[in-house]
Amino acid sequence: MNNQKENNFLNKNQKVLYQVSLLQGLTYGDYKGSVTIKELKEHGDIGIGTFDKLNGELIMVDGVVYRALGNGSVEVVFDNETVPFAMVTYMTLDESKNLQKIADYETLCDELNKIVKEKGVNRFYFVRIDGTFNEINVRSVYAQKEPYKRLVEVMDCDQTFFDYKNIEGTLVGLYCPPFMAGINAVGWHLHFISKDKRSGGHLLGLNIANAKLTLNGIDGFEIRLPQNKEFQMFDFSTDQSEDIKKIETNKSH
Repeated sequence: MNNQKENNFLNKNQKVLYQVSLLQGLTYGDYKGSVTIKELKEHGDIGIGTFDKLNGELIMVDGVVYRALGNGSVEVVFDNETVPFAMVTYMTLDESKNLQKIADYETLCDELNKIVKEKGVNRFYFVRIDGTFNEINVRSVYAQKEPYKRLVEVMDCDQTFFDYKNIEGTLVGLYCPPFMAGINAVGWHLHFISKDKRSGGHLLGLNIANAKLTLNGIDGFEIRLPQNKEFQMFDFSTDQSEDIKKIETNKSH
């Protein structure tokens, strides 16, 4: 077995979260793609992230990578495109649960956190939630031009918001444990894509009519750091927690 085949075998048969770069690098404005979609697919069949130039929100479902664009449309992404930040894994079933009448995003997180507390807070978890939503609130971002602004500045001028009613679709999300502060956002980060693959984005709010939750616990972690000069010069000792909170939750919206 050659090294490439061996690596693929291990990735598909071990629970490993594969992460491209740091969220903190993205917040500084490193939007240069460093890993191809083709390579990303070698490490998982479900995932979230963004694209080169910050061109939209990434949602990987069943091994297919979709881009939710700033204009609200969704497209399948070619293998030669690149990502500056993403997290993927192979989805397996550790637990499933039916969800009904979840009134808002906070209530969903409460339900998810109950499972996390039972299974252990110091692991990674990927979730997939398929169902019918009374309401979904998402956002996306327009592609940026150099010199790149910090992400929190982009959110002030170049993000777009979309509200959908009575829509079927899939939520894909990652839970990062507290020890990941400084490497990613602690807690839950979820993206949405509609069943017809025409709508999607970074989740900001929801109301679930009924849905099925699938959860996968992950104990392995692999990170791929970018090689560009800008990333190597960032001062990661600076506390970015307030910027990350604003970026993830969009509390100003």
